[in-house]
Amino acid sequence: MKNTLSNTIAALATAPGISGLAVIRLSGNEAIDIIDLCFRGKTKISKSKSHTIHYGQIINSDILIDTVTISVFLAPNSYTGEDVIEIGCHGGFIISNEILELLYKLGAIVPEAGEFTKRAFLNNKLDLTQVEAVADLIHSISKPSAQLSARQLIGSFSKRLSELRQQLLDIAGFLELEIDFAEEDIQFLERDKINSKIKSTINYCNELLSSYKSSNIIKTGFYVSIVGYPNSGKSSLFNSLLKKGRAIVSDIEGTTRDYLEEYLYINDIPIKIVDTAGLRDTNNIVEIEGIKLVEDVLQQSNLIFVLNDISESKNNSDSLYNSISNKYENVYLLQNKIDLITLSNTNDLFLSAKTGQGISNLKEFIYNNAKISFQRGNDLLLNDRHYYLLNNIIDNLNQALNTLNSEFENEIIAIDLKDAIINIGKITGETWSEEVINNIFSTFCIGK
Repeated sequence: MKNTLSNTIAALATAPGISGLAVIRLSGNEAIDIIDLCFRGKTKISKSKSHTIHYGQIINSDILIDTVTISVFLAPNSYTGEDVIEIGCHGGFIISNEILELLYKLGAIVPEAGEFTKRAFLNNKLDLTQVEAVADLIHSISKPSAQLSARQLIGSFSKRLSELRQQLLDIAGFLELEIDFAEEDIQFLERDKINSKIKSTINYCNELLSSYKSSNIIKTGFYVSIVGYPNSGKSSLFNSLLKKGRAIVSDIEGTTRDYLEEYLYINDIPIKIVDTAGLRDTNNIVEIEGIKLVEDVLQQSNLIFVLNDISESKNNSDSLYNSISNKYENVYLLQNKIDLITLSNTNDLFLSAKTGQGISNLKEFIYNNAKISFQRGNDLLLNDRHYYLLNNIIDNLNQALNTLNSEFENEIIAIDLKDAIINIGKITGETWSEEVINNIFSTFCIGK
C-alpha cells in the first residue's frame, strides 16, 4: 500500500542496536489515538499539551513491554507539521521491535525512506534546500560539513534565493505592467536598473557555482590517490599514512587487485586516501580490471601522488608521471625507499614508507593542499542538482539580458525572467516534480 498523508507512520528514529536509549517516532492524524491505546501514565496523551513529556508504561494486552517517556508535539508545531509522538524507550533490538509491532497492530504503518522529512516538506515546514541539508547533516564526515549543513538547515541559502526570486518577480511584474500602459509610453523601471539587477543575480549565481567543487570536498573529503608501478611501495605508504596495516604488503607484484580507501583526519579535515592497483602490463584478468579502475579513481582525485622506487632510479617513474600529469591536475612525484640509498639532501616529496621518514612532512603537504580547498567553500553546500539548476538560471538571465539590450518587446524579456524564476523555485522546492522528490528522499533512512 502506497503511503499517503492520511496514514499514521511509525519507525525507529535512532540507529538500531545495543544502546542506553532508543527513540521511536509516530506521526499522523491517529498518532494520539494510537498511543492512548497502549500508554499508561498519570495523564492520557489526548489530554496533554503540546511540547510536554510524560513518564509511564507501554502495555500490550496487560503485558508490560517497557517504561518509557512520551514526548508530545501537536500539529502544526512539530517536525512533520502533523501530530508527532516520540517514544523514548530502552535500547537494544527486542524492546524497540516489540513497541513497533504493537504500534503497527494498532493502526500505524511502516514509512517509506525519509517519509517523516518528506511530510515536513509537503506541509511547508522545510523547503527543498533544507531537506537536503538534513541529509547532509546526517551524513557529515567533518566539522566544517556539519556546520555548513546546520546553517543551511535554518534557511540561510533559502533566504538568499527567495530574495533573488522576488527581485526577478518584481522586474517581470513591472515589465508586464508597462504593457498595459503602452500607449502612454510609461517606464516603471529604468532599463539600466533592470540590466544592473539581472547582472548582479548572474554574478551571485556564478559565485555559487565557483564553490561547487569545494562543496563536494567538504561533503565527501579531500581525495588523495597513490599510483605507481608494482612494488613501488604504494600499500606501505597507505599503511604508514593511516598508521595501521590496512593494505597487504608483499614483494609479489600485483598484490593490490582493486583499490583500497580509508579516511585520514588531519586537523578535522577528512582526507580520503586511496591505494590503487600497480600499473603494469599483465595478462591476469583480475589485475587488469583493477588497473582499469585506477582511471575512475584519478578522475575523482583532488591530489595525485605518483610513487617512485628511488632505489631503482630517481627517474624510473618519469614516463608514468608525465602521462598522468598531462591528463590531470595536482599530480606530484614522490620518491620512496630513501632508506635504501644515500642522499645528500631531500625535500617534502622524499620519504621512506617503511621507516616512516618524511611521512609527517607528506601529511603536512597534503593538509596544506586540502586546507586551501576547504577555505574556498562559502556558507553553503551545493550538490549536483543545485549546480545543474544554477547553470540553467544563468542561461535564462543571459538570454534576458540579450533580449533587453536588443530592445525586444517586454513580453519576451519577461518570459526569460520567468524561466529563471521557475528554476530558482526548483532549487527551493516551490516548483517540484515527483521524480525529483523521490530521488532526494531515496537517500534517507526509514526513520528520518
